[in-house]
Amino acid sequence: EEGLSNPLVQESAEEWAERVRIIRDHLTDFYFALNLPYTLFEEIVRSVLSPRRPGEEIILTFNPELAPWDILFAQAEEYEKLPPERKAKVHHHLQEIIVVLTRGMISDQLDFIALARTHFDIFDLKRIYQRRIGRGKIGGKAAGIMLAYKILQEDDPEDPLPISQHVAIPESYFLGADVFYDFLAYNELFPYFNQKYRTREEIEASYPRIYHNFIQGHFPEDVVERLEALLERVGNRPLIVRSSSLLEDNFGYSFAGKYDSFFCPNQGTPEENLRALLNAIRRVYASTLKPDALFYRRQVGLVDYDERMAVLIQRVEGFQYGRYFFPAVAGVGFSRNPFRWNRRIRREDGFLRLVWGLGTRAVDRVANDYPRIVALSHPQLRPEMTAAKIKKYSQRFVDVIDLEENRFKTLPVAEVISSDYPGIELLASVDEGDYLRPLHFREPNLPP
Repeated sequence: EEGLSNPLVQESAEEWAERVRIIRDHLTDFYFALNLPYTLFEEIVRSVLSPRRPGEEIILTFNPELAPWDILFAQAEEYEKLPPERKAKVHHHLQEIIVVLTRGMISDQLDFIALARTHFDIFDLKRIYQRRIGRGKIGGKAAGIMLAYKILQEDDPEDPLPISQHVAIPESYFLGADVFYDFLAYNELFPYFNQKYRTREEIEASYPRIYHNFIQGHFPEDVVERLEALLERVGNRPLIVRSSSLLEDNFGYSFAGKYDSFFCPNQGTPEENLRALLNAIRRVYASTLKPDALFYRRQVGLVDYDERMAVLIQRVEGFQYGRYFFPAVAGVGFSRNPFRWNRRIRREDGFLRLVWGLGTRAVDRVANDYPRIVALSHPQLRPEMTAAKIKKYSQRFVDVIDLEENRFKTLPVAEVISSDYPGIELLASVDEGDYLRPLHFREPNLPP
């Protein structure tokens, strides 16, 4: 390429020496990487990053934007271990590393990064890194959950309730957005991503065929192996496979209910559980092209965005009651309350929609049932004023995981609950016709 047939003769001694040096460096790097055990690599990194002598200036000797993430984590962990006075001198270095890792692994939104760097430490980021499959971002929903959890762990001294003691996050795993791209390429599904520019009628008519093709798709072998290891780690606890696209929970936009999430009861053989998990991920991927999602993106001016879908896999919180698995209470919270049924209610305090059982009935509004609405400014001030109204707007169905049948079910409340249910007196009242009588603790012979 350089037009040289005999560099030794055609080049000066200095140019030849430089050429030899470059080739020697490349070969050294190649054989070093090929033969170096990872444990030795970590040992070398630790020795290079070992604490300096007292009084020695601490500087960052490499560009974090270009450095391997293992080196960034190792360097940041060394900074975190420093005494407070020395750590203060490297705070700016630590902040840069946290920003680089957050931008590459979680979100590149500047508003999110500005918040994250003040709440995440390097150990938070490492926990996400260790539970991530793939190399891409973990998506908006996962990012929002992790950041909200960290913020709630920081108690306000003026708050009489130490909220950090009452907030936990389910065991979580992340399927990076790059796995979505690999899935599309592996199964030749990219041509469908111009659907967003079709007419409304065309989008609705073609989605069943698109969904079918997604469900028939295959995953790269390395992804399947990582998911097998994940299932082995969580055991037979039920899982929920949740959408976490790059647009979800974006600042200024709500994608609530636009993409899908699915429960995996996880009670079968290892092969059956893996098959169910892969199928749930396929269905989440297919929901990227759901008509409602595309129409919403068009409505809010995000139709041209290159949407990518990450996946959040979490253990379902709850307990077993008979053959069913579900939480005692679940719901969704809102920061502003549009339902002001009493003058005392403060809209800015928000409200909750609560249900007994899995939270699907709180998130997805259903025509034949009602959640319990709680105004956070006045939790005991319910919207129903009479016994007749309370009966009319009470929950009648419950979403559960049937452990024996290994599937998600919606059942009438009366088929699931009985007098031996723990805390039943907090959930139900006895209908005495014109009034509702409070339950006494585990009252026997309850009517349906």
